Amino acid sequence: MAVLKLREIGDPVLRSKAKKVDKITPKTIQLIDNMFETMYAEEGVGLAAPQVGILKRIAVIDIGEGNKIVLINPEIIEENGKMIMEEGCLSIPGRTGEVIRSKEIKVSSLNRDGEEIEIIAEGFEARAIQHEIDHLDGVLFIDKMVELVE
Repeated sequence: MAVLKLREIGDPVLRSKAKKVDKITPKTIQLIDNMFETMYAEEGVGLAAPQVGILKRIAVIDIGEGNKIVLINPEIIEENGKMIMEEGCLSIPGRTGEVIRSKEIKVSSLNRDGEEIEIIAEGFEARAIQHEIDHLDGVLFIDKMVELVE
């Protein structure tokens, strides 16, 4: 596994829409493993492929509860409630802000084995998933920020 170079704000790849993954190959699995390695090295809880310069609809999340999530071609299919919480981003070091997000979501995705899955998430896990899916659409948390914290 390898730690990949993080792209930071100002890099145009972060504002680009990622492309759908048509086939999961050994290269896809290697990318997922490297994304987890990079996320842990940077002490993050989520990472989207565009953040390492790859415009594919892949994100990884681990909020520290022993549940590593791999999302390939994720889509939010249901949202309930709202919450406001402070967010930060590995691609925007040193800045945090308050962002309103859905409190509970249902997501349709493929897992690392190419199987269709549905995830129901709430609270911080739901926030992390929404944040990473935004990255796949070229959206950063600062675009949705209601108040600058730092």
